[in-house]
Amino acid sequence: MTTAITVSEAGAEIDKLMALHPKGFDLSLGRITRLLDRLGNPQDRLPPVIHVAGTNGKGSFTAFARALLEAEGLAVHVHTSPHLVNWHERYRLGVKGGRGRLAEDAVLADAIRRVAAANAGETITVFEILTAVAFLLFAEHPADAVVMEVGLGGRFDATNVIARPAVAAIMPISLDHQAYLGDRVELIAAEKAGILKRGVPAVIGHQEFDGAREVLTDTAARLGCPVSVYGQDFLAYEEFGRMIYQDGDGLIDLPLPRLPGRHQLANAAAAIRAVKAGGFALSEQAIETALQQVEWAGRLQRMPQGPLLDLAPAGAEVWLDGGHNPGAGQVIAETMVSFEERDPRPLVLIVGMINTKEPVGYFRAFAGLAEKVFTVPVPASDAGLDPVALAGDAADAGCKAEPCGSVAEALTTVAALFKTAPQPPRIMIGGSLYLVGAVLGENGTPPR
Repeated sequence: MTTAITVSEAGAEIDKLMALHPKGFDLSLGRITRLLDRLGNPQDRLPPVIHVAGTNGKGSFTAFARALLEAEGLAVHVHTSPHLVNWHERYRLGVKGGRGRLAEDAVLADAIRRVAAANAGETITVFEILTAVAFLLFAEHPADAVVMEVGLGGRFDATNVIARPAVAAIMPISLDHQAYLGDRVELIAAEKAGILKRGVPAVIGHQEFDGAREVLTDTAARLGCPVSVYGQDFLAYEEFGRMIYQDGDGLIDLPLPRLPGRHQLANAAAAIRAVKAGGFALSEQAIETALQQVEWAGRLQRMPQGPLLDLAPAGAEVWLDGGHNPGAGQVIAETMVSFEERDPRPLVLIVGMINTKEPVGYFRAFAGLAEKVFTVPVPASDAGLDPVALAGDAADAGCKAEPCGSVAEALTTVAALFKTAPQPPRIMIGGSLYLVGAVLGENGTPPR
């Protein structure tokens, strides 16, 4: 069984940083620009960069893009955030002709120490330091490509110091982080559009809101970006159990993506289009291989065997998804409906959320679909919502809800509830990436 990293030099170094620097968001590029200059501007010495922003889907896009490039035999560095269990998940170093590996502990710890020394105790956020670590690692280890995921927003995100990426992609936009990005999708889209650079190819993923799409396409036009828009210049759909992808180069008949959910067709299509727009050769065989091998922990992930899963009812399906806003709730609910069509089971939710989210909007997607909601605290987070209050939010959205003290307690309660039921349930644990990370850690099955 895979286990979490128990003794971590890198974790100890990050703990020191957390004690010295603010943990929150302070969106600005001045501090990281100063730090990177002291480090010799490693962000200017990277392989071609695929830069991706979005409210939802950017993690799946990143997973698809990595899988596509690796299927062509390329070494791909990948930066993602947040991590689920170990900090090392944020830094995947490419391997030529193979699959990238999480940065080794000693390598990551050394990079953190060097970046912290260059910062010399000046005011900076921990995320900015850790982003500088990514640039340093990726510049020092040879690779063919980098997939760089935005942390928050786009315009002032610490990753947005890349002067000229190979391509910039913007995935679905919905309401999230309104305190930082604005309370309308058009305002949020304007922040995300900040990663678009003059003359650099832009790929606009599926957008539910016309206003968001218009802001993105208008910005791309103003900057002279060669732009590809989902539903206009490329698209994907399911036909006879296959994925059909189409763009200006023609139509390709492909297997369905390994990642479950109809929304993953659009995510996969955006990644295919972006990799091609970024100037990388992509064969039909590589696309097939990538769709069958792609993996992305904590996003509609079937929970692996482990001590926590053993508490669930015998024969139950247990899924994890860290989606935490109304848009994510909608696509998760739609996926649960598709599961119900092929294998009818009662649906039970176990949900924990932090206080920057919109619980009622998230739960509303499951009204009439979930038989019961159990609300739980988010471990090791001082921003977690009280389960009693969260149960009230679920009830306000039309769901039957009950607070519990932990995921383990909720699973035990579900097991007792369904002990004599004719059909074991389908359980979806989610509402927060922090909760999903805690579940994978407690289960002894962190991302690899």
